[in-house]
Amino acid sequence: MPATDRHLYRAPSNVPYFSRDADTYLAETPLRDLRKERELRVLSEEDFAFWQTYGYIVVKQAVPAESAKKLLDFAWDFQGLDPERPETWYEELEFRSDLDRELHVYGFVEAYQHQLMWDNRQAQRVYDAFADVWDCAELWVTLDRLNLNPPNVRTRSRDLIPATERGFDIKLHWDIDSTLGVVPQRVQGIIALNDTKPEQGGFQCNPELFRHFDRWKVQQPADRDPIRPAYDPEEFPVVRPDLEAGDLLIWNGALAHGVAPNISTDGVRAVQYLSMMPALEGHEELRRSRVESYRTLSTPEWNATLLGDRDKPEALRYGPAELTDLGSKLLGLTSWTGKQFDDATGDAACAESA
Repeated sequence: MPATDRHLYRAPSNVPYFSRDADTYLAETPLRDLRKERELRVLSEEDFAFWQTYGYIVVKQAVPAESAKKLLDFAWDFQGLDPERPETWYEELEFRSDLDRELHVYGFVEAYQHQLMWDNRQAQRVYDAFADVWDCAELWVTLDRLNLNPPNVRTRSRDLIPATERGFDIKLHWDIDSTLGVVPQRVQGIIALNDTKPEQGGFQCNPELFRHFDRWKVQQPADRDPIRPAYDPEEFPVVRPDLEAGDLLIWNGALAHGVAPNISTDGVRAVQYLSMMPALEGHEELRRSRVESYRTLSTPEWNATLLGDRDKPEALRYGPAELTDLGSKLLGLTSWTGKQFDDATGDAACAESA
């Protein structure tokens, strides 16, 4: 994300959502307490109640399993890895930084704009699910990457990453500062690209801690870690939702979550990181940056951990993806409010939205 000033940007929605950093949101009512005004599109009433109670929900077959398989094949190819030859998964590489090494260990794939990724982003069922949890139709999609995590051994062993006592922990953490008096609202998601067995690791979370967070926090010391929870695993057990290829998992940023290590012999965990949030069309710098990243296949600027591929960037591999009318709005190329932004200059022109 480009550097932001201290303006408070409002989403063009009937629900009042505001953001300074274009990553977390301020709202009159937390998502866990939101009362729906719009009719549910994908989630059932039971699904929505589960989401608000436990902080996550799985949407089965949000995209076809065949689409997930194609994206999985792309992830292998993009990195030059052979799924049938595990020796190719653990080559010695030259890293640009410690962060680059850590991202490799965790299995991140630095692709952002391929057509197959956009096909999932602009899938109607995916969009409808995020519209359900935000109770908001005017959304932007994150320009995020893929994850392809083989067994965490050798050059991908987590032991290569120094342990810390506080702050971010890949095994369990919050995406927001949990000590704030008014907790910011954030939503994240993944689409499973293959069926993941328990030993292959993957997403894990602490739904009971989310459910009883208010009671838990008053019992904690004033100087507790705002990112990493200290909890009793018997009272607040960690769970690992079952995911099949094409399933979408959405979680609340206030849900403590993480990624379990892959301890299998030869299995791989693969997902696409994909989330949506209320569009901030008034944040012109951010909107232009998003469109520019899409148009030039450059690394998005919204997150300092997005590094781009070290060997052959996307712009040298393929051209821009084709967007549907929905995809154009989710990017910020077309406004939800009836304006169309010029693709060459970024200037707004009056037009009917599709």
